[in-house]
Amino acid sequence: MEQQMEKRYGLPTAICMVVGIVIGSGIFFKTEAVLQVTGGNALTGVLSLLIMGIIMFFCAYAFSVLAQKYNKVNGLVDYAEATCGPKYAYYLGWYMTMIYTPAITSVLCWVSAMYFMALFGFGSTSGETMVLAGFFLIGDALLNAVAPRIAGKLQVSTTVIKMIPLVLMAVIGIGAGMASGQLAHNFQLASISDVSTIGGLTASVVSLAFAFEGWILATSINAELKDAKKNLPRALIIGAVIIVAVYVFYYLGICGAISVEELMQSGSTQAFKNIFGDFFGTLLSVFIVISCLGTVNGLMMANARSMYSIAMRGNGPKPALFARVDETTNMPINSTFFGAFLVMIWLLYFFGANLSSGWFGLFNFDSSELVIVALYAMYIPIFLKMYQDKELSGFKRTMVPTLAIFSCLFLVGCAVYSHGIVKYQAAAANGEFAFPVLFFCIVTAVVLFIGKLCYNSK
Repeated sequence: MEQQMEKRYGLPTAICMVVGIVIGSGIFFKTEAVLQVTGGNALTGVLSLLIMGIIMFFCAYAFSVLAQKYNKVNGLVDYAEATCGPKYAYYLGWYMTMIYTPAITSVLCWVSAMYFMALFGFGSTSGETMVLAGFFLIGDALLNAVAPRIAGKLQVSTTVIKMIPLVLMAVIGIGAGMASGQLAHNFQLASISDVSTIGGLTASVVSLAFAFEGWILATSINAELKDAKKNLPRALIIGAVIIVAVYVFYYLGICGAISVEELMQSGSTQAFKNIFGDFFGTLLSVFIVISCLGTVNGLMMANARSMYSIAMRGNGPKPALFARVDETTNMPINSTFFGAFLVMIWLLYFFGANLSSGWFGLFNFDSSELVIVALYAMYIPIFLKMYQDKELSGFKRTMVPTLAIFSCLFLVGCAVYSHGIVKYQAAAANGEFAFPVLFFCIVTAVVLFIGKLCYNSK
């Protein structure tokens, strides 16, 4: 028998989920990564932030239009089903369940552990750091399974906490940078390497996809959201605007606090120490850890519901098992723990492919970036169907999907260039072969084929 989940969340939780999933992890460790791929060009970094922010906003706005019409179990899967049919919705949901959501959740578990262990002098790839990442994973899965209301409250509180270091750095960093001349110096500084403008820009945009990603997972709670057809669109738009504004001003603050050379070498934690001193800089680093854990919680909230959203449609492996909702917690327990298991698998892959010497040969790819770009590619058929929806106004039926489709195509093109052509050329110069984007596509095709074997056409 189909079991419905309780309408327990309001607009503040939805906004905090959008903002909380996105802000609070990627921007902290991707800032220096952007400068590395742009050769220390701070201006290109700002441009990349704005480009990725625009891509996210156009796509979020398109989905906010769909959110006003459709409301069932899992927002994105609902939209795919209503526009492209149940089969496409199934494959999209399968991709999110098996690859997208657990992959980025695993990266965030590692990021949280990395920042925490850095306070005690442990390296980012140490055994202790990886064990703690696993502990964070299991702990948050249990929290969402047995205490979903606390998980929702945690999402709101950590969103507020994570804004503290971002806002402080934005305000004080910009002020200090203007007074000392560091901000102007960083933007006047010529590129310190021979990284090409196009290559650096495309690589930094794709790199920032991780920092901007996760907002679509907020639609996973629409079955539990009060007045979802009004509150979810509002949350997507308000959240997107907040994210772009905070990121740009935070980036400017960082550039005012530290030279680009030092930032690329020592990371953003050194920028906090430069501005606030060792004690308060360390204290704000603790806030960054809390911020990252809030992001993990938001992702795990979505991850817990992934298999449930497929099973509720009578599809996937063992639909009766994964559609079951616990009477006490009103949560899909089986879906939650299966999702946690997948996160553990992807955490192992991320370590082997990206933090070690490369365990998987040709199949080493960046699971913090390509899995995100692939999802944007999967948005395109949904946006194309919006052209045929006669119930939408002219602007919403034409300009909104056009801008969203162009944004997705641009991001996919950047990924193919930076993770395909550029890496192939770099490997060929050493007599090797590498084309990560191709082998990621092969892995994705295999996973989707497994999904086909579990598909129930009814």
